[in-house]
Amino acid sequence: MKANRILVVGGAGFVGQHLVARLSAQNRRVTVPVRRLERARHLLPLPTVHVLPADIADDAVLDALISKCDAVINLVGILHDGYGEPYGAAFANAHVELPRRLVSACERHGVRRLIHVSALGVPDQGAGDAPSMYLRSKADGEQVIRDSQLDWTILRPSVVFGPEDGFMNMFATMQQFLPVIPLARAGTRFQPVYVGDLAQAIVNALDKPGCFGKTYELAGPQVFTLEELVRLAGQWSGAARPVWALPFTLGQLQASLLGALPGPKLMTRDNFDSMSVDNVASGPIAPELGINPTPLASVAPAYLKRGSRFNAERTRAHR
Repeated sequence: MKANRILVVGGAGFVGQHLVARLSAQNRRVTVPVRRLERARHLLPLPTVHVLPADIADDAVLDALISKCDAVINLVGILHDGYGEPYGAAFANAHVELPRRLVSACERHGVRRLIHVSALGVPDQGAGDAPSMYLRSKADGEQVIRDSQLDWTILRPSVVFGPEDGFMNMFATMQQFLPVIPLARAGTRFQPVYVGDLAQAIVNALDKPGCFGKTYELAGPQVFTLEELVRLAGQWSGAARPVWALPFTLGQLQASLLGALPGPKLMTRDNFDSMSVDNVASGPIAPELGINPTPLASVAPAYLKRGSRFNAERTRAHR
C-alpha cells in the first residue's frame, strides 16, 4: 500500500530538502516539524508539504504528529557532542532516544512503516566494536529500530555531497583563506554519495515490502582518501592550497584543539576517532533501491566554483 501521509523528522536539513521535494513531486502529503519556522522557509513553496512549528522532544506532540501519518522517515543526526560513556547526552538524545520514541509512538498508533537514516561505518556487531561515541550511538539507535515490530528499513550513507553540503564546501572555503591545509587522518578512505541519490533511494524504498527489515549501505561509485578530497575541493573551487598530512599524534592534537574552540566545530577528537575506520561500502548499492550512483566529479566542480565566487564577494564586502 502506498504511504500518502509522510512525517519527515529532520526534514528541514540538507538531505531533508531534497527528500521532501521528491515526495511532494509524487503528490504525497508531507509533514515537516521544525523548532523555528524560518529554518524551513525553502520548503514552504512546495505543494502538499506542511511545515509546522513543533517540539518533537515532547511525547504528546510526537504522538499527535504520528497519529496522522502512514509512514515516518527519520533523518535526524548530529556530528558533535561532549564526552560521555559510552557517548554524550546529545548523541544519546538524537541517535538513540529519538528512534526509541519514534518506534514507541508508531507502535501506539499502528503506523507500520519507518525508514531510519544512519551512517556508513556503523558496525554490524553492535556498539561495542565502534571506535567513537558517534558510531556507538548510531549503532545503539539502529538496534532500537531492529528490535521493533515495525516494517523498518535502515539506510547507511557515506559522507553526503551536494550543493549545500558541509563537507566539500568546508574544505573549499578553508582553502580560500588558509595558505596550507594541515590535515588529520589524511589517509582515511571515503566513498561520497550524492544527496539526490540518497533522497531517491529513500523514496524508492518507501513502498517496497522487499525492503522491509533490511539495512542498506549507500555510497558513490568512487573511493577517495580524505587528502584526495581536500585537494579536489581546492582544485574545483579555484583556490588549491598545499595539503600537509599530519602524523597521528599531531592529528590527534589538532582534533582536540579544534574541538575545544567555542562556536561551530570543524573537527573534534571524536571525529578523529570515527576516522580510524574507512568510510567505504562493502559492495555496490542494492539493486532494489534503483540507484545508479552519481560520480562526485559530475556535480561538485560546478557548485564549488560558484561557492568560491560567493565567498570572495562576501569577503570584499566585509561580510
